[in-house]
Amino acid sequence: MINRAEKQGIGNVANEIFMNNILFFGQLKERLNCANTTLALSYPSSVAQVKTQLQQRGVLWQQLFEQGNVLSAVNQTIANDDTEVNAGDELAFFPPVTGG
Repeated sequence: MINRAEKQGIGNVANEIFMNNILFFGQLKERLNCANTTLALSYPSSVAQVKTQLQQRGVLWQQLFEQGNVLSAVNQTIANDDTEVNAGDELAFFPPVTGG
């Protein structure tokens, strides 16, 4: 079976470093004053590992991601902390959404 990275011509990505696009939405975007960023990740990686790296950017980042109410998506699909992140994946973080 060919994985997504191989389809993209990236080759064997195990333990290699790649840049991923990280998006922020809603109140999270406003509080961080940041709509998007890139992050160097080694693969394989997880959403939890991405959160840990983001927390290293400062006290505000640490507080927001430690609260436990930040939702995530990988390639526009809701994800949990154990979800694998691969080269070229788009990550998004956003606050819980309520409807009405």
